[in-house]
Amino acid sequence: MSIPFGGAKGGIICDPSKMSNGEIGENDTTVTSNLLDVFGPERDIPAPDMNTNEQTMAWIMDTYSMHMRRNETAVVTGKPSILGGSLGRREATGRGVMIVSISALNKLGINPKHATAVVQGFGNVGSVSAKLLSEQGVKIIGLSDINGALYNKDGFNLPDVIEFADKNGTILGYPRAEVITNEELLELDCDLLVPAAKEDQITSHNANKLKCRIIAEGANGPTSAKADPILQEKGILVIPDILANAGG
Repeated sequence: MSIPFGGAKGGIICDPSKMSNGEIGENDTTVTSNLLDVFGPERDIPAPDMNTNEQTMAWIMDTYSMHMRRNETAVVTGKPSILGGSLGRREATGRGVMIVSISALNKLGINPKHATAVVQGFGNVGSVSAKLLSEQGVKIIGLSDINGALYNKDGFNLPDVIEFADKNGTILGYPRAEVITNEELLELDCDLLVPAAKEDQITSHNANKLKCRIIAEGANGPTSAKADPILQEKGILVIPDILANAGG
């Protein structure tokens, strides 16, 4: 991407759903204090991922700035715009997934307006990817979140599903869909599959059963190393995570 963002993935082992905001903030502060030699604008720039948001990034920036004795906005991305964050940052990863997916469809001679897609995961990346792909005319026939998966052969109305998820905390229970398993979701016949949930979802055990033409890796490492040669043999075009989700 030709930008000085380095590093890897890290996390705190906890269940944020059972913690107060104060406890989550305290965790953030402790971790940041312990990683002062790792974090830095020219070294490693933390970004939001699972169970984190703008507030999480604000705590990291605040703690880092206190230790550096200057306001260091460039230490994190995904912070609130009032603290110097970029407008559109929350949607950036999903928008990047959409851009590379449309490009890949066109490369294979598939008209996006006649294409079908399945999106695994309905967090920040999955929900935005699905919504923006549908705005390009792609029919989203499969969706999932941590609670389960849904199928609608006629395609989902994404603004409607997002409104339902915001209200209920899950897509499960959405009325205009059929409930399926996560395994069935990944194996649906479609043009584009966007795994935007966790790592190692496509493995040597299920790669042979996939019926998509393109995989756009919205998540980090959703395809295992052993699955890669199987997908290559099947002629499935894989857009690797280092490109597909680099918009964020």
